[in-house]
Amino acid sequence: MTHQPVRYSREGDIALICIDNPPVNAIGQSVRAGLIDCADAFAADTAARIAVLYCAGRTFVAGADIKEFGKPATAPFLPDVVARLEALEKPVLCVMHGTALGGGLELALGAHYRIGLPGLKTGLPETSLGLLPGAGGTQRLPRLTGLEAALEIMISARHISADQALEMGIIDELVPAAQDPRTAGLVKARELMAMGAGPRRLCDMPPPQVNKEQIDTLRAHTAARYRGQNAQMAAIDAAVSGAAMPFAEGMKHERALFLHLRESPQRAALVHAFQAERKVAQLPELDGVTPRAFSLLGVVGGGRMGSGIAVSALLAGLDVTLLERDASSAAQAQQTVAQMLAESVKRGKLTDEARTRILGQQFRTAESYAALADRDMVIEAVFEDMDIKREVFTQLDRHCKAGAILATNTSYLDIPQIAAMTTRPTDVLGLHFFSPAHIMRLLEIVVPKATAPDVVATGFAFGKKLGKVSVRAGVCDGFIGNRILQVYRAVSDHMVLAGASPYEVDRAVTEFGFPMGPYAVQDLAGLDIGFMTRQRKAATRDPREFVARWADEMHMRGWHGRKSGQGYYTYDTDSPKGRPCPEVEAIIAAERREYGVTPRNFSSDEIIARYMAAMVNESAHVVGEGIAARPLDVDVTLLHGYGFPRWRGGPMHWADTQGLNQLLAQIEAFAQEDAHFWRPAPLLVQLAQEKRLFSSLNS
Repeated sequence: MTHQPVRYSREGDIALICIDNPPVNAIGQSVRAGLIDCADAFAADTAARIAVLYCAGRTFVAGADIKEFGKPATAPFLPDVVARLEALEKPVLCVMHGTALGGGLELALGAHYRIGLPGLKTGLPETSLGLLPGAGGTQRLPRLTGLEAALEIMISARHISADQALEMGIIDELVPAAQDPRTAGLVKARELMAMGAGPRRLCDMPPPQVNKEQIDTLRAHTAARYRGQNAQMAAIDAAVSGAAMPFAEGMKHERALFLHLRESPQRAALVHAFQAERKVAQLPELDGVTPRAFSLLGVVGGGRMGSGIAVSALLAGLDVTLLERDASSAAQAQQTVAQMLAESVKRGKLTDEARTRILGQQFRTAESYAALADRDMVIEAVFEDMDIKREVFTQLDRHCKAGAILATNTSYLDIPQIAAMTTRPTDVLGLHFFSPAHIMRLLEIVVPKATAPDVVATGFAFGKKLGKVSVRAGVCDGFIGNRILQVYRAVSDHMVLAGASPYEVDRAVTEFGFPMGPYAVQDLAGLDIGFMTRQRKAATRDPREFVARWADEMHMRGWHGRKSGQGYYTYDTDSPKGRPCPEVEAIIAAERREYGVTPRNFSSDEIIARYMAAMVNESAHVVGEGIAARPLDVDVTLLHGYGFPRWRGGPMHWADTQGLNQLLAQIEAFAQEDAHFWRPAPLLVQLAQEKRLFSSLNS
């Protein structure tokens, strides 16, 4: 018998409408059609006095079917399904459990009564995909919760807990004991019948009150926080305009806005980002490969990075031993980890009781490599120096058990050289975390050729356990992200030498959608870090490569960025976020004179054209050389580690939308000025000639 994604049955005088579309009961076309059929069956069933709508499995409807993303919608459409349920002349009770998100919540709002099970999470996250709730969410939810509360849910795209849903009136009752949805629905349905309850339609409720001053403030705040994005402002428009219209007109207005957003480039970019994050860990080389155990973790180095890695693992439930060189350093690391966990308590990620238990039972510091003998995996997170790291791995090889995975957190260094200090290079890989490691989601899993497949699989399983977005990277200087970063930072320096100011570059880049420009980022990271990186590469640098000496001059003056109060920007009580510094511009002007450069003006458009051309071209080199397996791996890396605006999808997706022929022509024109820097990537040339896109390589 063919599986029915929606089933109709009856127990006595209670109709049961069960959605059973595993794994997450996504509301695809077959579910929508099944709901219409069941609504019709309930309406025609004279023996049924009330209907209970619930879901089988671990969750209520978790949202739209991702298999339908990017495809033309097919009837019946969700607004019509919700309206059909709402219009029924007999009451419908909805039982919500697990996650009831997006179309799932909109479906529930079409029911006449709603109850929730413990652990319920609900919300309307459509704006995170460049849409607004398009099945009545902008019209029904404000009637239930009030306008401001509903808009906060829609704009933020956050999940609402069961207790919050009860407090806001989204659900009428929170089932006190853990019952299955069917049983809970039957119990509540009998109560409603005993009360003589009839349909209670949100569409018949009065529209919410609109406080113009509050809405104007909300619009301004939203425009600033979600700069350049369309969906959040459209959600405000739909809800506020709908409050001034009859319900049916509000629904038409919502639908028109929804359909407009559905065809927008931002929606396509956000859907690409969403899908890329799910594909990034799907690697053919890992099919059928069983990961090794990793519940016992060792970390070498208790600085901010090592402590952050330890905290990330502790929050995931792993047992961690952190090694430092002496008792004083170990005590400092203990204090750093304790403080980071305290910050997690403040953010609501952890309870005080859990923090105490973690520090007492899951975590310890040590001063001898012998303490790592029982560890399944050890991550080295010491200073970025090859000699130091090679010595660490010599000791790890000597003390760690057979089969233990030895990982390095290096940002740039050659991992095979590090692995060569061991007798087991097949057990060595790179786990490049991003700081702060317990907060940043990106994890580059760097795979030398000698690394065993089950070690790679363990790296991805470990990343998943920690809640990271893990990306496979090959071995080169900087791997995926930092290698590309070096190039778009370099092109920024080229433009500044030619006449742009650092502040013009930063402004253009933030207007494009990045949270910070390249010079503000350098101030945040520390100009001393950049100085050390330049020193490390000096011996191998191509003499044709331009290196800005003004940065070294700033370092020699003790200008190390935010931590010193002076970098490219000046930071003080008057300007805690930084203000331009005339002395910086004077240092740069002196270097221009040394090079005989007559400065010229740069428009924001030209700055972005060069910045993005350099980023895309180097990304194409990275993919073409196999450092990144696919263009989507570059996109995910830049989105999660480097602030690339999510609503633009990542540099590879963005390049596809611009046209590869156009980008190649720009790069070839720039190459007339500097053929060494502007070397068109062979992959970009090939795809442009074949009239293909980067996306064609994402399969």
